[in-house]
Amino acid sequence: MQNTSLADQISAIQNEALAAFKAAKNSQELYDLKVKFLGKNGSFNAIMKEFGKAPASEKPKLGQLVNQAKTALESAYMTCETQLKSQEMSASIARESLDLTLPGTERTQGSLHPITLVIEEMVQILSRIGFSVRTGPLIESDRNNFEALNIPADHPSRDMQDTFYINPAYVLRTHTSPVQARTMESEKPPIRILAPGPVFRSDSDISHSPNFNQIEGLLVDEKVSMADLKGTISFFVKELFGTDTKVRFRPSFFPFTEPSAEVDCTCPICKGKGCRMCKSSGWIEIGGCGLIHPKVLSFCGIDAEKWQGYAFGFGIERIAIIKYGIDDIRLFSENDTRFLKQF
Repeated sequence: MQNTSLADQISAIQNEALAAFKAAKNSQELYDLKVKFLGKNGSFNAIMKEFGKAPASEKPKLGQLVNQAKTALESAYMTCETQLKSQEMSASIARESLDLTLPGTERTQGSLHPITLVIEEMVQILSRIGFSVRTGPLIESDRNNFEALNIPADHPSRDMQDTFYINPAYVLRTHTSPVQARTMESEKPPIRILAPGPVFRSDSDISHSPNFNQIEGLLVDEKVSMADLKGTISFFVKELFGTDTKVRFRPSFFPFTEPSAEVDCTCPICKGKGCRMCKSSGWIEIGGCGLIHPKVLSFCGIDAEKWQGYAFGFGIERIAIIKYGIDDIRLFSENDTRFLKQF
């Protein structure tokens, strides 16, 4: 009776498993049923514990029944699994199918920032007359930012530049002029370079930003005069704003140039007639310039008796404001796509 009962149990488990496999609703449920009946702790392994109670003569027959049942269940499992996965794949395809008549997802296209556009245009204009670009670190030594440019510690012009100090020896550069000093110390004349890039000053309102951009030019050669400087700047301004733009130079003071001048041009918006941009004067200040001070040349190891030079500098945001008629410098750094899309 015991042996017959064990055989019946094997048959009952097999029939129960087959019915459960066929009733499984998805592949995960089917797999859980496989574990239940055929797993390490499943029903068939549990019944094997009863094998030891069976007579030795019956064990081969019972073992054969177990193997046959397991083989049948493995086959049934594979068949059910194939059917369920096929159904799941069809359902997934139906859910994820594309309606090719629907409009595609809109992808916005980026563009260059207006400051980048102005820098590229300025560099392109000046490169046509031999200038090439140099760069330098944003954190500069006090020596390169001030001392090398004839601005010692007690010089009153330091009060004009509201400086961010890292420590007594290093600052966030207040202009790109340190690039000029670095170039004059590392390269031999003749030199003709541009130094575009960000600078930092402690100042912030609708016309000033603590972080803005400058481009400075430097030329060192023999027999350089103010006429050469005026010719270069006049060429640059006319190429940037139009050939009908007029340029004027007003005496000024910069510790690293002598003589020095402020550069104005006729307002590109009103063509010199007077408007809100130029405060009805017809003229707009765009930068500063001058012949390099002999002390700067000597400090950088250049013979001031043999070599002369000129330097000029323009605020890039100011040029962009004039060029595009923008009334608030803060728009350049706010990342408002409504503003940036206009460029």
